[in-house]
Amino acid sequence: MKVLHSKGRDTFGVGIITSKGKILSEAKASFTTEKEGMIPIEVSKHHEKNKELILKKVLEEANLSLNDIDIIAISQGPGLAPSLLVGMKFAKELAIKNNKPLIGVNHLCAHLEIGKLFCKVKDPIYVFVSGANTQIIAKEKLRYKIFGETLDVALGNALDKTGRILGLGFPAGPKIEELAKKGKYIDMPYVVKGMDLSFAGIVTNAQNKFTQGASKEDLCFCLQETMFSMLVEVTERALAYCDKKEVLLVGGVAANKRLIEMLDIMCKERNAKNYFVPLKYSGDNPIMIGWLGIQQYINFGVTENSEDMDIKPGWRTDEVDIK
Repeated sequence: MKVLHSKGRDTFGVGIITSKGKILSEAKASFTTEKEGMIPIEVSKHHEKNKELILKKVLEEANLSLNDIDIIAISQGPGLAPSLLVGMKFAKELAIKNNKPLIGVNHLCAHLEIGKLFCKVKDPIYVFVSGANTQIIAKEKLRYKIFGETLDVALGNALDKTGRILGLGFPAGPKIEELAKKGKYIDMPYVVKGMDLSFAGIVTNAQNKFTQGASKEDLCFCLQETMFSMLVEVTERALAYCDKKEVLLVGGVAANKRLIEMLDIMCKERNAKNYFVPLKYSGDNPIMIGWLGIQQYINFGVTENSEDMDIKPGWRTDEVDIK
C-alpha cells in the first residue's frame, strides 16, 4: 500500500510512504520571515503557491503517478484554519479526481505515531512540544490521555513570540538556542500549576527585561532554562504516576539539544530511557500524516466521505479513537 499525504500550518508538505514504513519520497516548503512572526493569511498564500510544485516533485522523485497511490491522507487539524483549508481543498480535488480514499488524521497524534515508528518505543510518556501545542501524554486504553498541558501559549509559540520581540524572525527557536549558549541566568517567573504549565507571563517578563536593557543572549538562556525546567518537572511526575520507563520527545521543539539534555538527566535519575525523533521528523512533516493515515485505514477503513470532509482547527489529541 502506498499513501500520498499532505499537511499544513507553517509548512506545506507532500510525501509517499508504504504500509511497511518505507519512505519513497517527500518534499516540503516552510514559511519563514526575517523579523516578523507568522501571519496566517500569508502562510496560506505560501501554501497555495507551492502545493502543485511540491506534489510534482514528490511524484517524480518516487517515479510514480497518482494512479499508483492507494490512499490519500490529509491533516484535518488542529492548526491554523487558512493553512488547513489549502491542504484540505487540494487533497479533496486529488481524491475525487483520481477516485482515491481520503483519510483525515489528527496532526498531533501523527507526531506521536511517527515517533513510535522511528524510535521503536513500547509505551512511553510523550512530551509533545511544538509551535501551537505543549502536552504531556500517555496512552490509556483506546485514547491518549493528557496528563498536563499549557494553560495559555505553547512552548514553541512562547519562543517565537519572544523571538519577535528580540527581532529574530520566524521560526525563532533555532536562533534562541544558539544565542542561549552565550548567555547567563537572570530571574524569570516559574509557573507550574499542578501538572499544567503557563508560559505567557514569561514572555511578558522577557519583553520587560529587554526594554530595561537585558541582553538577547541572557534572555534566551534564561528562557530555555526556565521553560524547559518546568516541562521536565511535569514529565517526571507523569513518569512516576504512570509507572513508565520511557519518554518520547516529539514536535518541533524536540530539535532543541538543551531540552534533550535536560530530559536525559532526569530520565537517568529515574532509571528511564529518553528517546527523541530524528531532527528531520521532529517538526511538522508529511511523512507522519501518511503513516497515521495508513494506521487509520487499516484499523477503521474509510469513515468519512471525501466531499463531506472538513477541517478541525481545534481537534484535541484526547478526542481521537485509537487501536
